[in-house]
Amino acid sequence: MSAIKKTVLAYSGGLDTSVILKWLQETYACEVVTFTADIGQGEELESARVKAHECGAAAVYVEDLQEEFARDFVFPMLRANAVYEGEYLLGTSIARPLISKHMVRIARDTGADAISHGATGKGNDQVRFELSAFALNPDIQVIAPWREWDLSSRRDLMNYARAHGIEVETDAALEARGGESPYSMDANLLHISYEGGELEDPWRAPADEMWRWTTSPREAPDEAQEMLLSYKAGDVCAVDGEALSPAQVMRKLNAAGARHGIGRADIVENRAIGMKNRGCYETPAGTIMLKAHRAMESLTLDREVAHLKDELMPRYAKLIYNGFWFSPERRMLQTMVDASQSTVNGEVKIRLYKGAVDILGRRSADSLFDEKIVTFEHDAGAYNQSDAAGFIRLNALRLKLAARR
Repeated sequence: MSAIKKTVLAYSGGLDTSVILKWLQETYACEVVTFTADIGQGEELESARVKAHECGAAAVYVEDLQEEFARDFVFPMLRANAVYEGEYLLGTSIARPLISKHMVRIARDTGADAISHGATGKGNDQVRFELSAFALNPDIQVIAPWREWDLSSRRDLMNYARAHGIEVETDAALEARGGESPYSMDANLLHISYEGGELEDPWRAPADEMWRWTTSPREAPDEAQEMLLSYKAGDVCAVDGEALSPAQVMRKLNAAGARHGIGRADIVENRAIGMKNRGCYETPAGTIMLKAHRAMESLTLDREVAHLKDELMPRYAKLIYNGFWFSPERRMLQTMVDASQSTVNGEVKIRLYKGAVDILGRRSADSLFDEKIVTFEHDAGAYNQSDAAGFIRLNALRLKLAARR
């Protein structure tokens, strides 16, 4: 790696990234610019700005990216109905290319040679951050401290912080706020994730108190909630008749879904680097929107278009999971997905009740559902049932030939 004069650090304000900030200054003798993205994690980020200045950052960027995250990343992904390995709604995966995009931008604007992140050498995020960065700037350099330094535990980080004058919470302060979480967590507008601790035993059920967003379905309201989602070109554009921006849609559906225990998942997934990992997720708005979007498509998409989308979806989801959001193949698939959504317009009526999302109805001016044809009553000649005989004979021909052999 050539000499580094300045690097842009993805900064949360926590212990890990504060230690990284000081370590970069000490190890590379470079200036450090911090970047903190507000993507709906629900935390007060002004403290991160203050902490970065206290730790000697050359410049500090704290930016609200919630609308961009929802509009340009989450919504396009949901148009594809993307789910990784049948269960994971990609909440962490889809946030990393957005953060990388702005790190590369800030590096360009500030004349930085490199970017840096706090992802470990065991995880997916190192892959996502770096593939995204190289796709946007092939000459950018990357510093990943967890792959370089000899710090290997929280105790090591605490000792480093104290030795370098970085303020850390005392044991008493930790105890006062309920102690340190036993989980590694990541939150944004789409989800909150939990890894580590007791979850490293895939046989052990997560503790009830782990879940931070959603009410337990057992304790959710006894009265169901009905909602009306309006769609335009595959995106939710209004909830209960109120026009909302993408981020506003997600906040509203997150609140309703969390209240009714929607969106919990406990998954063992295959990481990009090869190992299996157990994670738990809360994705209220994403769970609701996925179910409703498929209901809207069921009414408005041609059969073969819908089936082709379903065949390609696992590939699309895997691309996001493995860090290829900015790849040419993902862009190509997105063009196809978006073209399919021109008729995905209308309304879906849903019911939320004790962890379940039920579809109560769907309607659209672009509907392909023809009541005159599908009726079990007299169809006035709209469909000739005898046509089916020839269709069956042609499809049975190869089966008959094989059977006779």
